Order: sequence, then C-alpha cells, then structure tokens
Amino acid sequence: MPLRLSTVILPVHRWSGGGRRIWQRAEELGFHTAYTYDHLSWRGFRDRTWFGAVPTLTAAAAVTDRIRLGPLVTSPNFRHPVTLAKELITLDDIADGRITLGIGAGGTGFDATALGHDAWSPRERAGRFAEFLRLLDRLLSEGGTGSGSRGVSYRGDYWSAHEVRMIPGCVQRPRLPFTVAATGRRGMRLAARHGQAWVTVSDPAGFDGGSTPDAFDALARQVRRLDAVCEDEGREPGTLGRVLLDAGGPGGGAPLSSVGAFVEYAGTVASLGFTELVLHWPVEDSAFASDPAVFERIVTEAPAQLAA
Repeated sequence: MPLRLSTVILPVHRWSGGGRRIWQRAEELGFHTAYTYDHLSWRGFRDRTWFGAVPTLTAAAAVTDRIRLGPLVTSPNFRHPVTLAKELITLDDIADGRITLGIGAGGTGFDATALGHDAWSPRERAGRFAEFLRLLDRLLSEGGTGSGSRGVSYRGDYWSAHEVRMIPGCVQRPRLPFTVAATGRRGMRLAARHGQAWVTVSDPAGFDGGSTPDAFDALARQVRRLDAVCEDEGREPGTLGRVLLDAGGPGGGAPLSSVGAFVEYAGTVASLGFTELVLHWPVEDSAFASDPAVFERIVTEAPAQLAA
C-alpha cells in the first residue's frame, strides 16, 4: 500500500479569518485526512487563540466533500464516552461518513487538571482509557438500534452508562474507524482489539524518554512491538493501519525543508511499515512554522516520487 499523506490543522485560525480556506485547501491538495488536535489548550498555544475540535471539524465537514476528517487525538481528560459518542454520530452524519476518530489516553498537560481534579496517576490513566475505549466502541456499534431496545448500559470502575441510545448510529457501519494512540504494550493491545489503525509520534521522547540516539530505530522497535502484540491478540498485523504523526522529523531533521528531504524521510517511514504520515500544517511563529510554498510542493510532488 502506498504511503498516504495527511495533515493536522491546529485549531488556531478564526473561521472568517482564513480557517475555512485552510480546510478547503487541504482537500484541494489531495490529503487523505485532515485532523485537528482535541485539547482545551496546548503547550505554547496556551495563551493564544485555540478553538474546540468538534465544532471546528463540523464546520470543516460542511465546506468539504471528499477529504476524511477527525481529531488526532481525543482523550478521556475532559471527555465522557456517552457525550462524545453522541457528538461523533452527529459529526459522522454531517460529514456523510468521512470521520476517523483518533483517540488516546491523554497526557498530563493543561487538559489533565482543567476540570478541577488532580492529574491521574499513570495506572489510573491507563485504566480509564481502557474502559473509555471499550464503552465508546459499544456505544457506537450497538447504540444505533431501533425502538424497543434498552440501549447500552455499563458500569465500570471509572465510567458508566445507563440505557443509552445512539440512534441512528454512525453512517459508517458498524461504526466509524478508531485510530488508537499507543507506545507501550498495554495501549497496543487496545489498538489491536478496537482499532482500525494505530498512531504514534516521531518524537524520540515519546518512546524511550529521549535516550534513543536514532529515532528511526525507536520507530522500528515500536512497529515490531505492535506486530508481536497483534499476534498475541490473534489479529493479523497487516490488518491494522500504522499512522505516524510527524513531530519535526526523527533525529532532528527537517523533512519539510525541501521536496528531496521529505521524499528521503517519507521513504524511510514507509519502509518501516507505516501506511499514513501526518504533517503539521504550517503555523507562523510556532514550532510548526515552515514555508507554505514548499509545503504545498511537497504534498503535490512527493507522492509521485515516492511511488517511483
């Protein structure tokens, strides 16, 4: 399968001030999927404009026709599976079945304490995510039933639901696809059980605490670990898509500096078994600043070079 190119558009643009045009341009350029981050605020953007993911994706769905859309990633930090499921079936309806849900355990940043509770321990965070994903899967797969059904009920250690209906359900059946974020075996097991794809990030600190000198080696270890987990779970590894969220290029490189640099980088990513590479849409005065003209050349010219 050729490497698909997707983009993540940070929700920092006013819709009337260019935001609408960016999402439409992403479709014109031929990206497979346009994602956005689902945070209340994020890193260096905490004191800058930052809009909500679901309304942004809803607006994007209304002004595009072909490109897939979704959050990358949403998490339990400030979401509940019942309300999120209702928003997702609505979004999938508006987008006419073009939604992919990127979902992960969440981090320990601003989102983790914004609702006034202490940050969860790693153990609790992992437990909450496992329950969240299991319940969300059921709500989206089983909740779109007809009259007379008692809906979905669930009571776990962290999340509950009582006779919840999700009528009419997702446009995509049995539900919209999940892309599950994970770096360790426990999270990868969830990806193998519930995901249509797995996503990781090209930041070395996301793998081994920054101790790995070669991030491509770290990515290769991630892929081997995922394959082993899939086999343990009785799933054919090749049936799970592999998505890489680019964080500037492994090893401190600059893959968005030129078409040639990107082709070399993306070729290595594809050789590791990844099926989708997600690039950050340029944002001025940020860690994601890059030349917009070069960015568009990469998107339009690199796929043919990679195929060759």
